[in-house]
Amino acid sequence: MSKNIWIFNHYVQPPSLGKEQRHSNFANHLIKKGYKVSVFYSSQIHNQPINMISDNKKFKVTTENSIKYIAIKTRPYENSGKQRVLNMLDFYLGLNKVIKKNINEFGKPDVIYASSVHPLTLVAGIRIAKKLNVPCVCEVRDLWPLTLVKMDRIREGQFITRLLYFLEKWIYKKADRLIFTMQGGPNYITDQGWEGKVDINKIHNINNGVDLEKFERNAQLYKVENILDEDSFIVNYTGALGQANMVGTIIEAAEIIQKQTSKKVMFEIYGDGPKRKKYEEYLKEKEINNVNFRGRVESKYIPNILSKGNVNVITGKNSELYKYGFSQNKFFTYLASGRPMISNREVHNLLEKTGSGKIVKPESPSALAEGILEFYDMKEQEYSNYCINAAKLAGDYDYGKLTDKLIKVLFD
Repeated sequence: MSKNIWIFNHYVQPPSLGKEQRHSNFANHLIKKGYKVSVFYSSQIHNQPINMISDNKKFKVTTENSIKYIAIKTRPYENSGKQRVLNMLDFYLGLNKVIKKNINEFGKPDVIYASSVHPLTLVAGIRIAKKLNVPCVCEVRDLWPLTLVKMDRIREGQFITRLLYFLEKWIYKKADRLIFTMQGGPNYITDQGWEGKVDINKIHNINNGVDLEKFERNAQLYKVENILDEDSFIVNYTGALGQANMVGTIIEAAEIIQKQTSKKVMFEIYGDGPKRKKYEEYLKEKEINNVNFRGRVESKYIPNILSKGNVNVITGKNSELYKYGFSQNKFFTYLASGRPMISNREVHNLLEKTGSGKIVKPESPSALAEGILEFYDMKEQEYSNYCINAAKLAGDYDYGKLTDKLIKVLFD
């Protein structure tokens, strides 16, 4: 009899909504390997005006690719921080109630795999697993409350901060096994002084990754018209245009290249966010004409977009938070394109170790511009080696391989 896995993730989406995510990728590979999978998620889709439940039902079940997706009814929150917190509470309470009353419909699990972003999902996983007498594997994708402290949302010493640290330590103690998407999970436990309370041996690392088969299929099926000259050297960025990603660094690098050289380097920026208008105004004011904002596109078009570029760029703040590692989905998608990457985040040192890209000085437009021009001027064979190494590295993070690691953790 095949084993039954329940996945709890507040923010996952059914694939029919168009977004490829970590746990839907894992679920697809688990199904192929003969497991049963049910994914529990919030009915209010994050960053979209979509609620999967429009009536008084407490949950809704849909099936995609033989996977059950169970939406737990939660309230909309739009841009309200208070409503978003209440939305998290809705998910926690609703998950407990729905499972208690409808467990036969879902089939008792052999293991519960609960993933953050927020800690209440992990608390729900631990509590429900205990009632059902099954193990709970908790996955940590963000260090709460450390992330909030470093982002200046809360301060060390505040009551809410102390409460969140207490809850975090409780989760780590009670979970049967822990998965950190960043490599430094054991170091974090040690730095917090919790090694006497939390068993370091139950901590595992499984990065984010990329489904290479799907990437290659989408690259062929969902094409974007190339509207640039064929001799343009294309620098691609995909993602949010908010404070954290510091896309302004890319724009200033483009300005430097335009002013100091005659080289035909074009910057293609795909995505949207609160900073876009400000960036576009800056381009107009400074008469920068080598940057194009292409807006948000469905993820299925990203492989084709990246395959037509020459270099992919990741930017962000140089934060102490990343000393424990950083596992950004975009990093692995970029690698899958078989193009070199430039990052100004020192945590991405794997790029230089494997010859897949370059690390430049954090938060420095001039350093980024210099790194881009190094690839522009690079001899063909050297550039080709970077491309080969990037594709090879992507293979190490294919979701097929990562799923094998996950199975060992779930059923260790």
